[in-house]
Parts: sequence; C-alpha cells; structure tokens
Amino acid sequence: MTVLALMPSASPTRVAGQSNGGRGGAVRPSLEVGRADDRIRLDGVLDDPAWATASALPGLTMTEPTEGGTPAAVTIVRVLADPRFLIIGIDALDPDPSGIVSTSKARDPEMDKEDYIKVVLDPFLDGRTGYVFAVNPGGARYDALVARGNRNGEDAQWDAVWEARTRRSSRGWSAEIRIPIRSLTFDGSLDRWGFNVERRVARLQEVSRWASPFRDAKLNQTSRAGLLVGLPRFDTGVGLTVRPALVPSAAKSGEGATWTTDAQPSLDVFQRVGSTLTAMATVNTDFAETEVDTRQTNLTRFPLFFPEKRTFFLEGSDLFAFGIGLSQFRGSDLVPFFSRRIGLYDNEAVRLNAGGKVTGKVGNTSIAALVTHTGAVEGVVDGATMGAVRIRQNVLDESTAGVIATFGDPTGAGGSYLVGGDFTFHTSRFRGSKTLEAGAWGLVTDREGLTGDRVAFGAGIAYPNDIWDVSVTYTRVGDGFDPAMGFVPRLGFHKLSTSVEYRVYPQSVSWLRTMFHEFRPNAYWGLDGGWQSYRIFAAPINWQLESGDRIELNANPEGENLDEPFEIADGVTIQPGAYHHIRYRVEAELASKRPVSGQLTWWLGSFYDGSLDQYEGTLRIKPSELIFFELTGTRNVGSLSAGDFAQNVVGVRAVLNWSSDLQLTSFLQYDDESNQIGTNTRLRWTFSPFGELFLVYNYNVVDRLDRWALDSTQLMAKVQYALRW
Repeated sequence: MTVLALMPSASPTRVAGQSNGGRGGAVRPSLEVGRADDRIRLDGVLDDPAWATASALPGLTMTEPTEGGTPAAVTIVRVLADPRFLIIGIDALDPDPSGIVSTSKARDPEMDKEDYIKVVLDPFLDGRTGYVFAVNPGGARYDALVARGNRNGEDAQWDAVWEARTRRSSRGWSAEIRIPIRSLTFDGSLDRWGFNVERRVARLQEVSRWASPFRDAKLNQTSRAGLLVGLPRFDTGVGLTVRPALVPSAAKSGEGATWTTDAQPSLDVFQRVGSTLTAMATVNTDFAETEVDTRQTNLTRFPLFFPEKRTFFLEGSDLFAFGIGLSQFRGSDLVPFFSRRIGLYDNEAVRLNAGGKVTGKVGNTSIAALVTHTGAVEGVVDGATMGAVRIRQNVLDESTAGVIATFGDPTGAGGSYLVGGDFTFHTSRFRGSKTLEAGAWGLVTDREGLTGDRVAFGAGIAYPNDIWDVSVTYTRVGDGFDPAMGFVPRLGFHKLSTSVEYRVYPQSVSWLRTMFHEFRPNAYWGLDGGWQSYRIFAAPINWQLESGDRIELNANPEGENLDEPFEIADGVTIQPGAYHHIRYRVEAELASKRPVSGQLTWWLGSFYDGSLDQYEGTLRIKPSELIFFELTGTRNVGSLSAGDFAQNVVGVRAVLNWSSDLQLTSFLQYDDESNQIGTNTRLRWTFSPFGELFLVYNYNVVDRLDRWALDSTQLMAKVQYALRW
C-alpha cells in the first residue's frame, strides 16, 4: 500500500523535566502553539496564512494493529490560539479516500465505529481530569469529560459550546476545531496544557497516537499526554453567560381528555470565578430536549440503572466520581450521589424550581457542589430541597483523596444525609509504563425512619493494562444503607469481585486480529455469613477478526439463594430456595465499517428451576451520512416450574442528518409488559454555536386488547440562546 508523506512545517520543541509522556517516564513531547488572527475562516480547509507558520506534530505512531508501527495514513496536526479561542487544525491524509468510513453527522455518535480524529486537553496539567473532543469526516462532533472512575474513561453525556468543520479531498480529509476558552475551566497561570491526539482509520482498524503511542496507555489518560506549549494569556471577559429559554407545549393525557397548553420560561446563569471555577444558577429548569430512556427487560430482583442525560447535572459531573471499584463490568453496586433522584420520582417528572451549582478547581483541590429545590406533584410527592458536595485533593503524583456529602430527600423526609471519604492511589509508571490503582472508601447515611446498619465501605486494587487487565474489589453494604440521594440496588451484603482479562495478538494467523479471554467471578454473601448469589463470567473465545467482525462464546455458572419470593414476569413467581444454573452465550458481530452491520446474541441454558432463552439483536443500516436506521430487539422465553413466560422489547430508530448542526431523530419502542408503543421524535437545530432549537413530539398508545388507544401525546418546542460577556 502506498504511504503518503508530508513534512511538517516546523519541528516541535521539548520541555525539560516534564516526564511520563512515553514508556518509563520519557520526556513528554510538546507542540508549540501558533498565533491565530481574525482572518481564520472555519471551513475545514487549512489554507489561512496562520496555519502555514504554525508548528506541526512530526506525525503519529501506530498503536493498532502494530504497536510502534508506521501508519498507512499520515496525520498532520497544528494548533493556533488567541486570547478567546483554541483552534486545532488536522490534515488527515489517506491513500484511499474512497475507503473513508463516515456514517454520522449527529452529536456524540459512536466514534469508535468510524474514522475519527480525537483530541484530549488537560488544562490543569494535573493528569487526573480533562476534556475530549472528536470529529469524524462528516463533521459529527463528540465531546466528553475525562472520567477516570468510568470504565471507558469518558463521560460522553457532557456537551460544550464549540465548532468544527470538515472537508474531503482527493488527499483524504481535513478538519478545523474551534473551542471557545469560556467553554473550559483551566488554570490561568499555566502557559502549557496537557495535549494528545489520536486517529482511527476504520477500514484498516488502524489507530495511531501522538504521545504515549503504546497499548498500555489510553488517550484519556491525561497523565500520559504530551504538552501544548506557548499558550497566550486567555481572556475570559466578565465570565458571565446568561441562557434564557422558552418551552411552549401542548399535551393530551388520553382519548377523552382535552388538550392543555403551557409556555414556561427558564433561565440558566453561569459566572466564572477566575478561570478555574464556574458557578451556575438555574430557575424553572426544563429538560424538554432530553432523550427518552431505552426500555429494557429486567430478569433480576434489583432495579435497573439509567444514566443521567440532563445538561444541568452533567456540568462537572466527573468531579462527583467516588471510590475505587464501584463502576464495574455489569453496572454499579453503589452510587453515593445519583442525580436522577432530583426531578424524577416514581417515573414522574418533578419540576426543578431552582438550583445552584459550583464546579472547578482551587489549586490542587477539585470542588463540586449543588443545591436544588423541586416543586410538589399533587398526590405524588411534596417539594424538597436537596444537594451534594464533593471535594477531592490531588496527592502524590497522580493520586487523590476526597470527601463527599449529600443532604435532602426526594420525599422531604427529615434528617437525610450521607457522608464519606475515599483515597485512590494511581500511577502510570508501575514497572516502567504500566498502570496500577489501589484504594479504599467508606460511607455512612441516615434519615428519618431509617434503621439497621447504615455503613458501607470497600477497597480494591487494579492492574488495567493491555495484555493483562486484572482487578480485585471488596464491597460491604449495611442492611440499612439506603441513601436518599444515592443508588444502591441491594442492601446487606459483602461482595468479592475479581476480573482477569488476557489479550493475545496472534502474528501467524492472517485473518485473526485479537484473541480476548475473560474470567470474572464474583460472589455476594450476607452480613450473617450466608451466601446470597454468585456469577462466574467466562469468555474463552472473544475473537476480533482482521475484517473487524467479532465472535464470542461464554459459559457462566450462576447461583441465587432467595430468602423471599419475587415475581420475574407477570404471574410467574420464583419461590425461596437455593438455585444453581449455568448460562451460555453465543454472539456474533458484523464490523461497523459496513453499510449494514449489527450484532446477534443468544443466551441459553438452565435458569433457576427451569430454562431460559434470551435473543438480542441489533441491525444498523447506513446507506449514507444523510440517513441511519437502527433496529433493536430483545425476546426472553422462559420455562419455570412456576409457569412459562415470554417478554419482548422492540426499538426502531431513524436519524436524518441534514448537517452536523441539524438532525431529526425518531425513536419508536414497544414492550409487551406495558403493552405500549411509544414514539419520541426530536428535531435539533444548532442555529449558532450559542443557540439551539428543539422540537419534540411524543406519542404513546396502549393495547386495550380490542384496540389500540391513545395513552398520551405531547408536542413541545424549546429555544435557548446563550449570551456571553
């Protein structure tokens, strides 16, 4: 294959004494920032004079499929800055432009399924926090917060104000990314930030990176980033942002009901306190633009976890992360502050009348605090005041110690609080360039009427690296540990969880890219010592082929020791007793680089005192960047001594992408437990970097056996515009 080459216009500088950008603490590579001027036109083409004089990275180094190899496609990156903006320019050359994979223009798509350029910024240079920005050849924008406690290392629910434009050519594609400084919090005393760049070429499954281009490192590990040097003194102005919004709506609650109309104003105010802190106030907050949750089947006796999607709570949400080992493979056993407790109660929306929030850093201390007041819903819940505070101190080179506290109760119960502390040791220089984590945490909670053991604590150690990824965690939760502002799906247990993952890159098999072997046993036992449940997840085969397709086979022994009956499906109740069963999984996935891709999963085997087959499927059809279809389905067919049951959930999503700033999404869902068909249709128009218009139409019908009847319908609009000084 022909490799394109283009020499950068200048060589980057290096900064003495700054280490850990490569293996074994090597000197961190650096890139000098060029000076932007008012003549730069954001069009995706790097033809403005300022680009020609800016230093460029000397190229990226391959991490996949060959660690340390030369990429088939050359990538040239330059950065410009002025007091108000950071502008990143990328020339993503490609020897075969016709093979570029780019199927989305929507905000926050699954970037790992197509070509992309991804950038990470560490504006506090602390190696613990940061921002991620990415763009694909179609102009789709992705942004996230670096979230070290998250299994993926990123919180993609966060959105910022920024712009990107791309352009394709006979040489590949190019991009210009413009980030307003006011969209970030940063240490204003620094003239250098942590910086790294990664590129993916989907058809080749090729990933290349600038700093720390080896598999043990991850792009979102800001401690392994390079340096962006020569930054100007940024001007945040007065630091005041006022974002008014208006939400007119019309709704109908059933066939016999009459239409009701409403028009609610709301206001968000942001005030920067220096460059490192942001204070936010919200009045009469509305979440009309938030996407609906995806329906799921639940074959356990515990509640399901749904992520936060609301903008007010996502700002600075990474700072609330707490405790080692609490976010794991199959979810979380404990979230001390779960913001969905605010504004939602028994699946009813509760108006957020007012709220205040402060997030950011003071020196080496991260701060996140919020307080809210919700209104009453007649016959459901009274108004309540709730809040949370998280303080985290940087210690040692990459470690943290902190405290967390919450107060208030969604029901208004008195004396409600949670308080705790955690310490996490983290290093990316163990045995030279390996990552090692270890830590411990503890929490106590109370509220009016709460009894029992109200303490929880845990500890863990993890070695999350490429060939070997190993962790052991211990968690203990009291039988009365039920925080009003937290998420704790089960009470009164000890848990020991182990995870061992081993990855092999076979060199002698041309059609096989990666062999991934997984072994994850975990066990729960009660505070009295009796066992509660166990699960041994074993994946002897999880192979990714050179084509990008994947196959997986699992065998999973499981056990449940039930103290009381629980209803697993309508009319089917599992009685108390000890149950042991084994579940098997067969899974196949078609590579996302294809116009038609998807995944099929079949779980089978024994289940309690009978059997269960679970069928899960996803089909993605991407005829062009303009339109995208996704069909999902789950069918559970169980046969138990208590009776037989079948559960079905179906979803159809259609996305029309006029541009990266204008999308129409329609999401239809059906499940035969509620016997409802629900549709959520949403138009999002970003008519300016500071202004958005949402049109949302919800329509729900229910099966009345003899006919389909209207359950509810709603039409809403929301227009918001941010004014900055």
